[in-house]
Amino acid sequence: MAQERAVIRMWTGIVRTQDRDAYVDYVQATGMAQYRTTPGNLDAWLLTRDLGDGRTEIATVSRWESLDAITGFAGADRDRAVFYPEDDRYLLERDEQVRHYDQRT
Repeated sequence: MAQERAVIRMWTGIVRTQDRDAYVDYVQATGMAQYRTTPGNLDAWLLTRDLGDGRTEIATVSRWESLDAITGFAGADRDRAVFYPEDDRYLLERDEQVRHYDQRT
């Protein structure tokens, strides 16, 4: 079997738990939609984790054919997180830089 390779892009942020559902809807309509329509995107997930203190961690994980495909989404500085106009309204904390990993299965 041939080895499948991809690049994983990960980002995390923190929102108030009371804002979780609204922010998830917002991210689905913005970043996740843009991930999924960018050529070279293989798939994407949005994850949430209640931290138990009134805050919820949000993580986005996307899988790409190559770093060049990620540049098509993120621009020339592909290690910088991409934000949308309403993110400031929701985010208490955020990664300014994303993490990229090589996937080898």
